[in-house]
Amino acid sequence: MHQPIYLTTVFRYVGEGEALFSRRGAPIKYGREEHPNALALESLVASLEGAEDALAMNSGMAAIVSTLMTLLRPGDEVVIPYEVYGTTHRALDLLASRTGVRVVRVWPSAEAIIEAVSRRTKLVFTEVMTNPTLKVIDVEEVGNALRDGPALIVDNTFTTPILLKPLSLGATAVVHSLTKYFAGHNDVIGGAVAGPADLMREVWEWRRVLGAMIQPIEAYLIMRGARTLHIRFEAVSENARAVAEFLTDHPRVKEVHYPGLSTDPYHSIARKLFMKPLYGGVVSFTLRGGAEEAKAFLRRTHLVFPGPSLGGTETLAMLPAESSAKYIPTDVRRELGIEDGLIRLSVGLEAVDDIIEDIDRALGGCC
Repeated sequence: MHQPIYLTTVFRYVGEGEALFSRRGAPIKYGREEHPNALALESLVASLEGAEDALAMNSGMAAIVSTLMTLLRPGDEVVIPYEVYGTTHRALDLLASRTGVRVVRVWPSAEAIIEAVSRRTKLVFTEVMTNPTLKVIDVEEVGNALRDGPALIVDNTFTTPILLKPLSLGATAVVHSLTKYFAGHNDVIGGAVAGPADLMREVWEWRRVLGAMIQPIEAYLIMRGARTLHIRFEAVSENARAVAEFLTDHPRVKEVHYPGLSTDPYHSIARKLFMKPLYGGVVSFTLRGGAEEAKAFLRRTHLVFPGPSLGGTETLAMLPAESSAKYIPTDVRRELGIEDGLIRLSVGLEAVDDIIEDIDRALGGCC
């Protein structure tokens, strides 16, 4: 059954002797700190990730920044791959400029991450599949190497607990943009962090003072979306694989990134790491004609909608070089394969033949 939406900022509170308490020991009295819809969502996320506790927040970045603020101290060192979400990089740069945190950026691979870790390193942050070229990082290898070492934070947004449970592989905490696959309908923004109860109590303090609590309606909508997470994730994965296979043979396409393709260089890592033979709904591909051809493609699509985000029911397309990857230095960006003509496609739930027909028509008329 659906939980009621608690549209109230305050809850009955005479004193702690008569208060209701959340599982982390905080009294339920004011909506910025705790409310029933958030608690229900947190129980779900914690259960799916195999965590002791979880905290729901008003965006994925709120979850990431709150976790970073909890774990980092002035002068600490962070190791992070170049190819992660651009705003995550921006958050670390802001922390570095104000606290002296040292950010070490490396090639997105388990080997490069492990090699970069030093005695100074206090935190490693990584995604499982990089954004936007979908390089698969062996989180299990990283987790094994870092046991009893620096904290390991894993962004599991692209893979979800359907494919991977990072906490079972040695991660300290796992973060999500619940906006994406969890909610799944491009109509709500939210985030979460999950991990051990003692760490979540510390992160809770940052959520409280930053005002990063998710609101009741958003929590309700994400809970609603999560009811169909498994079936949607399987469906978009199947659609994405068909789209990737089509693009591989298209004369205007220079390169396709999708670990579900047997020819993809990260296919073997993904097969070993993922709990199911699914690879998500994101496909990236580079057009031979560069940026102008890519922009023309976005102007000519009808079913495919040009816009950011991913994991929803609609198929979306964007240019990472002008959006999420713009913080990466140009020379490094190109080395990573993020060319100006790269398009990131979040494949939706439309009939796959319709998606392919729209892409094919837009490619045919883009030059």
